[in-house]
Amino acid sequence: MTTLADKNVLLGVTGGIAAYKTPELVRRLRDAGASVRVVMTPGAQAFISPLTLQAVSGHRVHADLLDAEAEAGMGHIELARWADELVIAPATAHAIARLAHGFADDLLATLVLATEARIWVAPAMNRVMWASRPVLDNCQRLQTLGMRLLGPASGSQACGEVGEGRMLEPDEIVAALGDHPRPFLGHRFVVTAGPTHEALDPVRFLGNRSSGRMGFAVAEALAAAGADVDLVAGPVNLTTPPGVTRCDVLTARDMHREVMARIEGATGFIGVAAVADYRPDSVAEHKIKKSEGELALRLVPNPDILADVARHSARPALVMGFAAETRDLANAARDKLARKQLDLIAANLVGEGLAFDCADNALEVFSATGHWSLPEQPKAPLARALVEIMVDCMASKGG
Repeated sequence: MTTLADKNVLLGVTGGIAAYKTPELVRRLRDAGASVRVVMTPGAQAFISPLTLQAVSGHRVHADLLDAEAEAGMGHIELARWADELVIAPATAHAIARLAHGFADDLLATLVLATEARIWVAPAMNRVMWASRPVLDNCQRLQTLGMRLLGPASGSQACGEVGEGRMLEPDEIVAALGDHPRPFLGHRFVVTAGPTHEALDPVRFLGNRSSGRMGFAVAEALAAAGADVDLVAGPVNLTTPPGVTRCDVLTARDMHREVMARIEGATGFIGVAAVADYRPDSVAEHKIKKSEGELALRLVPNPDILADVARHSARPALVMGFAAETRDLANAARDKLARKQLDLIAANLVGEGLAFDCADNALEVFSATGHWSLPEQPKAPLARALVEIMVDCMASKGG
């Protein structure tokens, strides 16, 4: 069980429908041993009563920047000094924008500037808002400022739509705050994620449906386990996980070049990306016009990143690949494991409603002597389970 014994957690609640989860979040924080106090914005009070959060936290809820009942009327300084952890959940798009640009016009925003506590931000908003460039840029800025993002998760939303933008569940937030082992502290991993795009002409390309979420989740889980992580990402619209160094690429050859430039001295390589096996042998200078006849494409092989890493003179101690299959999963995965001389391979079925563009996934993981079945679950906990398998694999090799 996660422990937050003797921790002072300040919970900031902003004005989103996900505020209904905050009484349960307070309860879970207290069950983990934390002392909890709550700060609410005016918008938050339109969704949930301060009296409710006062009852579950055992403390008066704070809302006013200049508090006449606080010492010298400076409640924001008292709270800022009291907190070990400051958690903003839910964090709306508006709240994220204000925090990213250093506003200090209400109690919560002022606390963010005044505290030395760790700051955690749990976004919650409609999927289209979450995917918008201003929101993603603001979240990137928060991370640059040292704040840590919690989620968001993907699933059904209050508006009736389905997608990324849900606030993490209370148990997931509490788990993130807890003290966890860091078995990969002092180790560096290179991770690939997302698809690659192989140009046909200036406007068209060959690609696939990989969202990059699994690779980003693996990078985040490795960073949480203490590793320094170099993430080489294909074209995706995702926020860089906290503590991860990211390099964006477009084609398979770009990805191969950036991986090989980073592999020396790495403890591990985790190839999650859905890399194109082939590319057009030539790229048309101008847009290919539609005609009545057939169009034939000649494809040539792309470099094999996994195989090249596995046989590199500076081969990492742990090399892990992924296999996306439509049938005969176990045999295909074991064949790829042996053929490419990998230490581990994680295999999943893909197709309509499976893996790509889905919030959840299930994996079968193989080594030369072992097999682990990871049931369908959100990709963040799935990635954490994979890291535990990596730790076991390294231990068995004496790494």
